[in-house]
Amino acid sequence: MEPHLRAKGTNFYTIGLSYKKADEEIRGHFSINEEAKIAILKQAKEEGVEALLVTSTCNRTELYGFAQHPFQLIKLLCEHTHGTVEEFEKVAYVHKNAKAISHLFKVGTGLDSQILGDFEIISQLKLSFKTSKKMQLANPFMERLINAVIQASKRIKNETEISSGATSVSFASVQYILKNVTDISNKNILLFGTGKIGRNTCENLIKHTKNDHITLINRTKGKAEKIAGKFNLVVKDYANIQAEIKSSDIMIVATGAQHPTISKHLIHATKPLLILDLSIPKNVSEDVRELSNVTLIHLDHLSKITDDTLERRKKHIPHAEKIIDEVKVEFDSWLETRKFAPTIKALKHKLTTLKEVEIDQQRKKLANFNQEQADLISDRIIQKITNHFANHLKDDSISADDSIELIQRVFHLQNR
Repeated sequence: MEPHLRAKGTNFYTIGLSYKKADEEIRGHFSINEEAKIAILKQAKEEGVEALLVTSTCNRTELYGFAQHPFQLIKLLCEHTHGTVEEFEKVAYVHKNAKAISHLFKVGTGLDSQILGDFEIISQLKLSFKTSKKMQLANPFMERLINAVIQASKRIKNETEISSGATSVSFASVQYILKNVTDISNKNILLFGTGKIGRNTCENLIKHTKNDHITLINRTKGKAEKIAGKFNLVVKDYANIQAEIKSSDIMIVATGAQHPTISKHLIHATKPLLILDLSIPKNVSEDVRELSNVTLIHLDHLSKITDDTLERRKKHIPHAEKIIDEVKVEFDSWLETRKFAPTIKALKHKLTTLKEVEIDQQRKKLANFNQEQADLISDRIIQKITNHFANHLKDDSISADDSIELIQRVFHLQNR
């Protein structure tokens, strides 16, 4: 399968790092915000990269794209983040062609997520692809691959129970609160940040805690008010955050800031305060641990929570992998077809040229020559011939490479 992934001397690569080897600090160094993503795609286009997909979540940062060497993609990542090549090499992975495709299927279907069965990643992949396509960095291969991953994700979600229970960091945070905070319905909860994790956490809080003492703060108040309207929450100005922290029992931080926004200097409460930092990079400074009344929990801790639900979900992994294999077979078949499509196209062009020359000669020789009928018959013959060759090349019992070479030699073809 691998040779026909290549285009202009390039291969399809995945380069990235994840929670498996990189802790939250290192992942924070390589975190990519929307501005950095656009900058990476823009530079990639200038450097002649054919297609590129950029993803950055709380538990991974990855680039999927075509390159002559993976360092081309590693360089793009390091130039637009706070991470270095040396840091990257210590914790990173690089997958090529078929392995890169398989990795994307595992990531997009939640099998490689920090919390097994987390389906939030597929929506992020969709958004990333949309951005790449908008910037003309999405070729037919990438589009077909993403659509196949989306199809597999939908099937796994609908046909297995791998998404039951706590399948996201946002749900895990609520699960932690429920297990560790008594009388939760009467506690004051402050949610700082309205990113995707913040919104999902908010929804899960309301659904599972029956708490109506939730206050929402965001640097951009308009975004907070939009979400608050949906859930009937109280919104306060960012300027009031110090006072709101003081009156809170639980604070959930889920902003997209690149540096800590909460430090011990903002906390003047003496009563117990539980802080959950769901941000990458960390948005809560480690100095809050110096306060005896504060308990700080980071998302990596939440992701290690194991329960009966997680064990039940693990039982569905074989079924999910079978679905991925089924979808991959279809994708691989399409990929095989692309391997010989240029040859079939060139053959059809050659036969059409021969047809036109012959029809032109016959028209000059015959007084009552019916060109319309001749065109119709010859086009049908050309279609039948090319179909026969295409079916031959699809036959698993023959070497497609040898057949393609023979067809090219016999008909003196140049792939178009």
